[in-house]
Amino acid sequence: MALENIRLEVMKTVEKSIDSFVDKYLIPVEDIWQPSDLLPDLQQENYMDGIAQIREEAKELGYDFWVVLVADMVTEEALPTYESWLMDMEGVSQHGQDGWSKWIRHWTGEENRHGDALNKYLYLSGRVDMREIEKTTQYLISDGFDIGTGRDPYRNFIYTSFQELATNISHKRVGQLAKKKGNKILSKMCNVIAGDEMRHHLAYREFVKTIFEYDPSEMMLAFQYMMKKKIVMPAQFLRESGEGIASAFENFSNAAQRLGVYTTYDYIDILDKLNDYWEIDKMTSLTDEAEKARDYLMKLPSRMTRIAERISIPQDLTTFKWVAPNGVI
Repeated sequence: MALENIRLEVMKTVEKSIDSFVDKYLIPVEDIWQPSDLLPDLQQENYMDGIAQIREEAKELGYDFWVVLVADMVTEEALPTYESWLMDMEGVSQHGQDGWSKWIRHWTGEENRHGDALNKYLYLSGRVDMREIEKTTQYLISDGFDIGTGRDPYRNFIYTSFQELATNISHKRVGQLAKKKGNKILSKMCNVIAGDEMRHHLAYREFVKTIFEYDPSEMMLAFQYMMKKKIVMPAQFLRESGEGIASAFENFSNAAQRLGVYTTYDYIDILDKLNDYWEIDKMTSLTDEAEKARDYLMKLPSRMTRIAERISIPQDLTTFKWVAPNGVI
């Protein structure tokens, strides 16, 4: 049987359990939080008190912080790109509300709230140039992106397993920094978003674990392929108005590393965690090629750590059109 056909058969097999994954890892619309739960209620007479609190608490946050928060928000707002990418995977039907399409649509519905919440917060804070941010968001969606997975579901699930944990770490750390500065509203917002991302990570890593049971060698090769290529974050393609594609990513990444929001060591730690959870070192019944892939994956964290120890992060602030030099618009 051709490899493509085997993948489709495995996808159909895992798909039979998709309702249980939805029930375990996603939350019904009527029960989950909504952005308006975390923001001032403009229907109340005292709504200005809530807005005043947001603006006052925002004064204590530094320049790098705003750069990272903006980039995190824009990344979340580019959700149409991610949904269309997953819906195009082999083995996913574009129609109906069953199977994989059900998972992707329900996952998208949960993710959609993240950008909404952060967008409204940034707007009310008065600390950023929303028009420049909105242009960056439109660029990110219209430019499209290539995360190196093609239509291969195995590679896509490796990517989402990794990426969801990365976003959990980033949002959680931003929330912790906000809390240290006395920003209660933003801290809570980032923490609940981080909680969603963790649930999503747990689901995607379970998809991969299940596929390993049915097709271990090809899943191992997909894992190796993605790690050799490197997991490219969606923010890799950020740009400001008037600039080329991906022009903003390196400076945003440096800001995130300076703050300790998301670092090279976090990337390595995620790889370690996935190796452990999927028990890569114990995998048997592999082809010779997959055996070599397993050895590569087991040695990779140490190799990456040695490289990371030699890399220095620029300490000079880079100005963005999103945020004024003094942090005030």
